Amino acid sequence: MVTGNIFNCRKNSWPPEEYISRNTLQLFDFDSAAPPKQAWRRRLNSHANILKEFSVTFMEAIKMVRLGIRLWSYIREEASYGRKAPIDPFTRESCKPSASQGVPLGGMGSGSISRGFRGEFRRWQIVPGTCDASPVMANQFSIFISRDGGNKKYASVLAPGQHEGLGKASDEGISSWGWNLSGQHSTYHALFPRAWTIYDGEPDPDLKVSCRQISPFIPHNYRDSSLPTAVFVYTLVNTGKERAKVSLLFTWANSIGEISHLSGDHVNEPFIGEDGVSGVLLHHKTAKGNPPVTFAVAACETQNVNVTVLPGFGLTEGSSVTAKEMWGKMMQDGQFDRENFSCGPSMSSSPGETLCAAVSASAWVEPRGKCTIAFALAWSSPKIKFLKGSSYYRRYTKFYGTSERAALNLVHDALTNYKQWEEEIEKWQSPILKDERLPEWYKFTLFNELYFLVAGGTVWIDSSLLSTNVESDQDPPIKVESVDLTVTEAEVNCRHRTEFEHSSTSGTNGCYGSTCVGLKNNSDSTISQNKGSSNHFSHHLKLPDQLDGSDDVGRFLYLEGVEYIMWCTYDVHFYASFALLDLFPKIELNIQRDFAKAVLSEDGRKVKFLAEGNYGIHKVRGAVPHDLGTHDPWNEMNAYNIHDTSKWKDLNPKFVLQVYRDFAATGDMAFGIDVWPAVRTAMEYMEQFDRDDDGLIENDGFPDQTYDTWTVHGVSAYGGCLWLAALQAAAAMAQQVGDRFFAETCKSKFFSARSAFEKKLWNGSYFNYDSGSSSNSKSIQADQLAGQWYTASSGLAPLFDEFKTRSALRKVYDFNVMKVKGGRMGAVNGMHPNGKVDDSCMQSREIWSGVTYAVAANMILAGMEQEAFTTAEGIFIAGWSDEGFGYWFQTPEAWTTDGHFRSLIYMRPLAIWSMQWAMSIPKAILDAPKINMMDRILISPATFSLSITEARVRKIANKAKCFGNSVLQCKC
Repeated sequence: MVTGNIFNCRKNSWPPEEYISRNTLQLFDFDSAAPPKQAWRRRLNSHANILKEFSVTFMEAIKMVRLGIRLWSYIREEASYGRKAPIDPFTRESCKPSASQGVPLGGMGSGSISRGFRGEFRRWQIVPGTCDASPVMANQFSIFISRDGGNKKYASVLAPGQHEGLGKASDEGISSWGWNLSGQHSTYHALFPRAWTIYDGEPDPDLKVSCRQISPFIPHNYRDSSLPTAVFVYTLVNTGKERAKVSLLFTWANSIGEISHLSGDHVNEPFIGEDGVSGVLLHHKTAKGNPPVTFAVAACETQNVNVTVLPGFGLTEGSSVTAKEMWGKMMQDGQFDRENFSCGPSMSSSPGETLCAAVSASAWVEPRGKCTIAFALAWSSPKIKFLKGSSYYRRYTKFYGTSERAALNLVHDALTNYKQWEEEIEKWQSPILKDERLPEWYKFTLFNELYFLVAGGTVWIDSSLLSTNVESDQDPPIKVESVDLTVTEAEVNCRHRTEFEHSSTSGTNGCYGSTCVGLKNNSDSTISQNKGSSNHFSHHLKLPDQLDGSDDVGRFLYLEGVEYIMWCTYDVHFYASFALLDLFPKIELNIQRDFAKAVLSEDGRKVKFLAEGNYGIHKVRGAVPHDLGTHDPWNEMNAYNIHDTSKWKDLNPKFVLQVYRDFAATGDMAFGIDVWPAVRTAMEYMEQFDRDDDGLIENDGFPDQTYDTWTVHGVSAYGGCLWLAALQAAAAMAQQVGDRFFAETCKSKFFSARSAFEKKLWNGSYFNYDSGSSSNSKSIQADQLAGQWYTASSGLAPLFDEFKTRSALRKVYDFNVMKVKGGRMGAVNGMHPNGKVDDSCMQSREIWSGVTYAVAANMILAGMEQEAFTTAEGIFIAGWSDEGFGYWFQTPEAWTTDGHFRSLIYMRPLAIWSMQWAMSIPKAILDAPKINMMDRILISPATFSLSITEARVRKIANKAKCFGNSVLQCKC
């Protein structure tokens, strides 16, 4: 726990007074119009520098040349089927990544649109698994001001004019608009899920403007947090002596990014809704068979605010109304004709034509007066379709129905409910923001890193409204040499008089695989026939749609990263999951349920692993999958095919540790009973990797863990520590669910394993990287105590004595943190004892932002608060500060000491929430029953093995030839 006010010496504080005049702040001191005291800030005229992408060294390239050739071939094969490979390092975005990002729009799982700090709408992720970073420059807010009877006028797009995509002012398109904002006196303030843009006398020196962007991201609110909508509240303060007519304009292109606006058949339609909400619906017909999308742009008409619309205008000379003519109309009248509301749907756009719409809201602002104008944006794409055919309805359709026209109701509710959303957001954030023990940079970075739960490609489906799951005619047959998907029933061994007798909750039949979600209430079995799945098996685990009504929050996916397109990558979720557990625990439990079912399944289809070129099967029973898939999530797991992850040493322990932490934190016994068979199976599976019977698992001389280019030999600090923690967590959970014999078995194995671990790796001040004899075996790994981090976070007893834990963390701090740019970059993954960075591979020399946050959390738990916040502050300085590399709202997985990033918009940095967890461990964990690892019974050597059930987990065959056959046909 954090004690005392010890961090104020290095606040990295950004007080708003340094960006906005005190007088302006006082003018906005009402109705949340002023930015908060703690926020990430940026001037609108700031340069958005191009980010530097990583590259491998010559020696690294030599080592990976065979992998590169195989990966290139695989990428081309996937492209021939119209699919994108989950990992493609060879293709670069047409829009180079830049330091331009801001708070994204909308709730979780319904598609997202990001917005740059200068106002541009970009990073379109409406279609699952796709991300177009290019801004659609027609999407803008603009302002028109008229004073002194029209003799004094100001007009400008509310974004600086130095943008890509702008041509000559004589064009008929958006270049003809007034791009007159310099941005010198305008500032952006971000505190996710809200953002403020303050125009301090731009373009009118006597008009102060605040734009407040609000999205419905509300912890523990599983309804509104799924809504695809955002509100923009403009507060106008007239400091002049003259009455001012102010018109705000919201323009929007019928587009979902890239060149989608040119595909044709798009329709715009004006509407007048209830409670003064009026605007335009933009019906977008997507390409490539993807479901359609309808946008709604609207404003709220009040006694003082008049709303008008222009349902359609174009960007080229041949348009019936051009962008230039639209701008001229606003310059002259400050509004559109009221008759436009009755014109009905537009003609469908032609291919090559861009169809846009505009909503204007105008009001008179008296001298020294104030006025509020609210706009909203919503997008409704109720059905999502993955490339291999499975379709589902999004979570928000549970409340708004499955029509695209739900956008009208969404935008209405956003404009009528946003104040309540803000109250809930402020109630959630206020205790942390007011905590004087915490450094200022930490407070706003903690919230801003949550951007990933919106912009990280999240998908949230309603498990009670499942779309017809049919295979697209455009999809080619899946190329497999062996199709054999078998899911066996999880069995719980009661032969040793355990008390695992919760039949009322654990006996519920369910299903998992390629039929359960997609084919519910659907007689079409095309998928199961074509993909060789089974639809008649059952086991003890519940699907999310089998839960009680109040617990059914649907099913949730999020990407490892927008460049690594794999859903719920589990070795990374291990770090990121603290955010979901703290804020949306029901979602977190359902993700664990999905993986629990996956543990008990087996997919015997043949797959080639690209690192070595060997063959195996997609999914081995007992092994935790690397991910839930890419093009058919839940049904086709393990999209990752670089290594055979059934041989990885961290996935199964991470599953056990996460499940126990979630079980302890929620106190949900039904969940514990439900997933226990998978937990036990996952532990039993790992025994095969203990090759010398010392209780400790060994690595296999390849990168068999989350650091998948960093080779490990023998016992490793990372994998071994995770295994020790998993033994303790499994023992604790077994005891609580009544499986006492297994609890005692884990206890006995724990003592043997810990003794071996310390003997082989402890060198007096830290744990060596591994027990091998390679040049980096004695390296100092920043993440060496990952298992201890989880045991402490879960209320379990320490794995090691206090001296060893603090000594190892102190070593990491002194070497991995402070010897890299004086602690201003985070913790480098590997460091030699001589103080030089371990450059034995790409990942050993990288700084991983999420791992650094996790190390900081571990330090907090060990009572090293000062070191913890200095360590984490390096990530802020390098990634978020003015002097850093420009990674705000796109925090990458990694960067090098010279500032080259790898994989922007990545899941792992959500681990900053493990720091908050460490400072406020839930009472449920603190009060949970404790297991005394010393209080153990004698178990005979004959029963010492973890694998004591009759239905043993299938072990990986030692000979490569085994992988040439289906898993159930292995004859070795």
